[in-house]
Amino acid sequence: MCISLKQQRLNKLYGSERIFRALAIDQRGALRRMLGEDVSDNNITAFKGLVSQYLTTEASAILLDPEYGWDAANLKDPKCGLIMAYEKTGYDKTKVGRFPDLIDGVSVKQLKEKGADGVKLLLYIDIDEGNEINDIKKAFVERVGSECVAEDMPFFLEILTYDSQISDSKEFARLKPRKVIEAMQLFSDPRFNVDVLKVEIPVDMNYVEGFSQDESVYSQEVAKSFFKQQSEATPLPFIFLSAGVSPELFQQTLIFAKQAGSTFNGVLCGRATWAGSADMFKQQGKEQAIQWIKTQGLNNIRILNDILTNTATPITQ
Repeated sequence: MCISLKQQRLNKLYGSERIFRALAIDQRGALRRMLGEDVSDNNITAFKGLVSQYLTTEASAILLDPEYGWDAANLKDPKCGLIMAYEKTGYDKTKVGRFPDLIDGVSVKQLKEKGADGVKLLLYIDIDEGNEINDIKKAFVERVGSECVAEDMPFFLEILTYDSQISDSKEFARLKPRKVIEAMQLFSDPRFNVDVLKVEIPVDMNYVEGFSQDESVYSQEVAKSFFKQQSEATPLPFIFLSAGVSPELFQQTLIFAKQAGSTFNGVLCGRATWAGSADMFKQQGKEQAIQWIKTQGLNNIRILNDILTNTATPITQ
């Protein structure tokens, strides 16, 4: 049987166990804040290289960015696949809508020619914001999807939900499950040509009974029902992002997801693996950061991999 080039690339990205064990370090603005606003571009590039060099032996894929990530791509383990971000970091806060934009001077064809095995687009979406804004976002995703089809490149769509009227975290926690689930349903439509959805945990675990330090928003049973609904919302493979939570909370969340009946297919996990090394790099320098990565960082990713073996659902197609 002839396997398409896109499928060959996907096979590399999720590895022999057919579970995404992907490491994310495509952060740009967030990483600059972690390393210090005065950090040089060279040091951002160097830090990404350390994470790639020492942690990709344990990852099926790494997510990087074209602005600072090509040196790190060259340092990754040869067996580790490469996903490249396509969007500019952040969004224009002076405009309503959190519209996406692509990195200047970059195309899917160029990313493929330079060695990427997949392309990732991050989209902020409030499913309730109205057609005037969301129709523009849908057309944007359609264009990127068509570009990926033309180049036989796997298309990873990262969905980050928000509410245009509400900023309070507890109030948003009540709305989040529906917004996450309906956004997944929307972008699972074949017209978008998405291959893998990178999505949020459907609840805010900080407000789940037994996990919450304050008054909870969801009982554990209600929270589990949202994980189940999320799995039923899409026929596409979907993987969880860590959203900057602690390694321990992310690990506990994956176990909880499995108990809830979630059929997630792995993770694309960033700061929950390597965040501590950024502070080390900033405060004590490169050598101390390397030591942290080679000890605590490797320990974080190995624990996560063990948990994924027992919680994630292997890809079948």
